[in-house]
Amino acid sequence: MEIITKASALIENCEEVILASVSEDGHPRPCVMSKIKTDGIRKIWVTTGLSGAKTQHFLKNPKAGLCCYKNGNSITLVGKVLVRTDAEIKAEMWLDWFIDYFPGGVDDPNYCVLEFETEEATFWIDREFVTVNSEQLNR
Repeated sequence: MEIITKASALIENCEEVILASVSEDGHPRPCVMSKIKTDGIRKIWVTTGLSGAKTQHFLKNPKAGLCCYKNGNSITLVGKVLVRTDAEIKAEMWLDWFIDYFPGGVDDPNYCVLEFETEEATFWIDREFVTVNSEQLNR
């Protein structure tokens, strides 16, 4: 679908995304996060501290929402987050500016990667409104 191609380009060009977890009391908890990497709209990676509230939410409940907006176009994604602490993904995703937050570098025990996997996507791109499920995303 052409709109998926446009959505992939949109999220690739967004520096920040809003990632929402589900809090202990069942409320959504959105946070602005710096995007590290994307695989189109299927997977998006961000980093945060393992000890943070958002990470603890995802460890208890992986349900998540993610969105971005640029130039009047937007993407809203629903899916799940996997908290990644394996050395390989941490090394692959490491950016030099992370040292300000994780002084132990790539081996800092508080450094983790959040891997968002899309299950449903809603787009408003070029005045076109479309919702697709994971099956349609993987075609």
